[in-house]
Amino acid sequence: MNDLFTWAALGSVAGASAATLLTANVIGGLLGPDSDKARKWIALGVALALSYATAAFATEAGAQKWIIAFFNGLVIFSAALGINQLPPGNRQPTQASPSRLAQGREPRFVRSWV
Repeated sequence: MNDLFTWAALGSVAGASAATLLTANVIGGLLGPDSDKARKWIALGVALALSYATAAFATEAGAQKWIIAFFNGLVIFSAALGINQLPPGNRQPTQASPSRLAQGREPRFVRSWV
């Protein structure tokens, strides 16, 4: 059990991004295929919550830690969102069209919701 998520891992950008992506995709999957917009808001909420929770445990920082936590939340959200998919021309379509499937392209297991 110690090999999965730990408190230290959730405090890192990589761990928080993975938790954000996982949470948004699981909840979005439960909501159904029309939940792409909800996934973005869920991811933003989770990223900010993890960032503010990490800031709450920071004892050496002053009041500015809350401002920094906001920007750290945006970094976590951007990493979970897949900043490498920007600009929009680099994105894959979110819905697999029948013409693409007819051309031999299989639907991807993990699809972009950006």
